[in-house]
Amino acid sequence: MSMRDIQIGKIVVNIGVGEAGERLVKAFKVLEMVTSQKPVQTISKTVNRDLGIRRGMPLGCKVTLRGNIATSFLERALAIREYRVHEYSFDKEGNMSFGITDYTDFDGMKYDPEIGIFGMDVCVVLGRPGGRINQRSLLKRKVSKSHRVQRNEAIRFMEDNFKVRVIE
Repeated sequence: MSMRDIQIGKIVVNIGVGEAGERLVKAFKVLEMVTSQKPVQTISKTVNRDLGIRRGMPLGCKVTLRGNIATSFLERALAIREYRVHEYSFDKEGNMSFGITDYTDFDGMKYDPEIGIFGMDVCVVLGRPGGRINQRSLLKRKVSKSHRVQRNEAIRFMEDNFKVRVIE
């Protein structure tokens, strides 16, 4: 493996509910069924009086996937989207985000009237080996611009490795 090869760093699957309580518990169940991993609560960092959101209030849940589990989940998620992703789904750092409207679109998932309908956001973080030098605690350094993943490189990586068709 070359230091220039692009790889999937992590995939974050997120369900935003906007409130604590029964809907948040159901969102936990959905994420656990879809990813086979234990979800973590997401907590509000700001205050929005119009929406009734306070600091420290649980708003949703997320799961972070890495390695082979992340790759297999991405295959399943892209199959739901029929391997089509819009160009605006890629940011300038080469990360990709897209949404899935209903968890029942995954293979083997059946609609449960007790749970209801939940959609989710899938965020794919791409990087190169050695890219974590700006996140480690000891000897933290900057990643040079030539080593960062650019938008066009990310699009080419997804087209080559996952047969994704990018729609303009």
